[in-house]
Amino acid sequence: MKRNLILSLVLVLVLSLGVAAAAAPKSVMVTDVGGLGDQSFNDAAWRGLNRAKEELGVDIAVVESSMMTDYEPNLSNLAESGADLIWAVGFLMTDAVENVASLYPNTKFGLIDAVVDEPNVLSFTFKDHEASYLAGVFAAMWTETGKIGFIGGMDVPVIERFESGFRAGVKATKPDAEILIGYAGNFNDPGKGKELALTQYNQGADIIYHAAGATGLGLIEAAKETGKWAIGVDSDQTVLDPEHVVASMLKRVDNAVFYGVEALVNDEFVATHLELGLAEGGVGLAYSKGIEIPESILTAVEAANEDIVSGKIEVPGTRAEL
Repeated sequence: MKRNLILSLVLVLVLSLGVAAAAAPKSVMVTDVGGLGDQSFNDAAWRGLNRAKEELGVDIAVVESSMMTDYEPNLSNLAESGADLIWAVGFLMTDAVENVASLYPNTKFGLIDAVVDEPNVLSFTFKDHEASYLAGVFAAMWTETGKIGFIGGMDVPVIERFESGFRAGVKATKPDAEILIGYAGNFNDPGKGKELALTQYNQGADIIYHAAGATGLGLIEAAKETGKWAIGVDSDQTVLDPEHVVASMLKRVDNAVFYGVEALVNDEFVATHLELGLAEGGVGLAYSKGIEIPESILTAVEAANEDIVSGKIEVPGTRAEL
């Protein structure tokens, strides 16, 4: 009897060790304010995590932030929970990541759109201005009125890159075009986005590009109501309204997140800063499949793409460089 009891205990221990050894890594994310459903930035990161779940077998979870004061406690709680890799989605979480990462040196962190120099943080930034230049070329060739709009979320350096690259692309293609600029002051107010869009449409703009997260959903609604056009951002937003969202600037946050998780799984995670542009496949331009895009526009955008990758065109990332 005693021998059987010892064998049973040994078996339980072996099985327990086997389960522990087989436990999948866990990668989780904290969204920027507004959370999932923005059809843009946060949703792109979540797609990357879901791809990691499907292809790499990792456990995933998401914590949605309602306000900026949520960032640090959300990150801390996930670190306390034993998550292996925690993603902070958005430059607004820079300070929170810097604070929390130093407190949890054995936890790995991924940061999107900003850089934190800690030995456990992998930072990704994107050359948003490069693909925004392509969006500017597209808008300049698409417009019939010669008036083109841009709507930003917050007037911060990241969004300034979008605006500057877009304006450069427009002016290089159609120097006499008028560009209307508006900022909502946040990334989670579709009502404000719609208000800004309707104002620009009423001022004569017939195509507007946004870099405003969920706020930009209001632009898409306004484009549909007025029968005018929009250019989406981050995710492929042409699918939301193929007849009015004629193109979309792609920011492959999903690829960045997947890359980071894959590095974790392969025990190749390195705390560094990676900047992704057109040459690295980190940004690009998608076209609507619901409306015919003239071949002349496709050709011009592709030529600009090649010139940027080759270095022939240097795209400004700030207003001062315009």
